[in-house]
Amino acid sequence: MGDSKSSLGFLVLLVIVLFSGTSSDPHSLSYNFTIDPWPRDDQPWCEVQGEVDQKVFLSYDCGTAKIKYMSPLGEEVKSMSAWEAQTVTLRDTGDLLQGQMPDVTPEKHTDKGPLTLQARMTCWREDSGHTSASWGFGFNGQLCLLFDSENGHWTVVHPGGRQMKEKWENDRAVTDFFRTVSMGDCRAWLQAFLVHWEKMLKTLASPTTVPPTVQPTVPPTEQPTAPAISPITWIALGVLAIFVIMGIVAWILYKKRY
Repeated sequence: MGDSKSSLGFLVLLVIVLFSGTSSDPHSLSYNFTIDPWPRDDQPWCEVQGEVDQKVFLSYDCGTAKIKYMSPLGEEVKSMSAWEAQTVTLRDTGDLLQGQMPDVTPEKHTDKGPLTLQARMTCWREDSGHTSASWGFGFNGQLCLLFDSENGHWTVVHPGGRQMKEKWENDRAVTDFFRTVSMGDCRAWLQAFLVHWEKMLKTLASPTTVPPTVQPTVPPTEQPTAPAISPITWIALGVLAIFVIMGIVAWILYKKRY
């Protein structure tokens, strides 16, 4: 009988562990890069805007390494060790994009006006707990190319992205850089920052709070979202688990008796 109670306790504990880790709130972290090869005297050649759940929390100048904290979200995490590593990575990304710009500029572009390169890196955690990442690239606000960091697939969404795709698709170093920064660094930052942001984000998302709205330079890439699981579904799964446990316990008792 003692063995039966131990088995029952283990099964109950197993179900608790499984159910406690099957769902989490979805969140996203994005960085919008704007590269201007011919900036005016008062404009940066590389500017990065950081967003969490589409709420702006920082603005970063790659050239001067100056950060402007746009909300309490930035102030909350600026003392973290991951913060310094993040700014270094953002500057490296700006340098790479600037260096690549001459080779990926559309061939049909003429000198009608200044041409700026935009890139949007996004990593997100779905409510299922799965995390992924992607990139969007464009010129002068026109989204041209998408990159799925998880499977390495490039998608041209505007003719201006064809040359960019041909260049980067065959450049292993650039492709690996985009995948590493988005799937590795960005996801690690999101996980670390959420420890400090969870309560603040819930407050900002409340009906009484109006979050700041900012239009991204490059439209965000399509992000897969896992279907939300209703409370009734969780209850049904819990009841099913209980019946399974009862059946296993009954079988154990039967075997012990006979």
